[in-house]
Amino acid sequence: MARYDDLVEEALTRVKEIMPWDLSRALAAGGKPMLLDVREPAEFDLLRIPGSINVPRGILEQSCEWDYDETVPELASGRGQEIVVICRSGKRSVLAADMLLKMGFSNVVSLKTGVRGWSDYEQPMTNVKNESLDADDGDVLLAPRVRPEQRKPKP
Repeated sequence: MARYDDLVEEALTRVKEIMPWDLSRALAAGGKPMLLDVREPAEFDLLRIPGSINVPRGILEQSCEWDYDETVPELASGRGQEIVVICRSGKRSVLAADMLLKMGFSNVVSLKTGVRGWSDYEQPMTNVKNESLDADDGDVLLAPRVRPEQRKPKP
């Protein structure tokens, strides 16, 4: 039986990752990759990398195709475009990037460490109101929130 981390590790055999400083340098040099954030809308509203678009992981496949209620035209027409997939920690983005590769997208990478790493690297972030957030805001908004009942039972 494969576990979540096993699925991520297996996808990493096909998916290239970049670090936050790699993305920061590329953007500063005038690069225009599509920044595809696959977190849930509530997560995206709290904190995001400026210029990113939100397509939750659960509707990614339909968002990449024409003629669906979930179609995102930038994705459906962007199979050759450079795409950086983003999530909170870099795991969902690896799985999403793997799916994009399977769907024929040719220039896809995952942001290793996700928006948590982006925040740690003290890069620009905004919220749903387009207000700037700093790394301290990021620390609070991105802190793990695992409830006691979500922890593995002790023997």
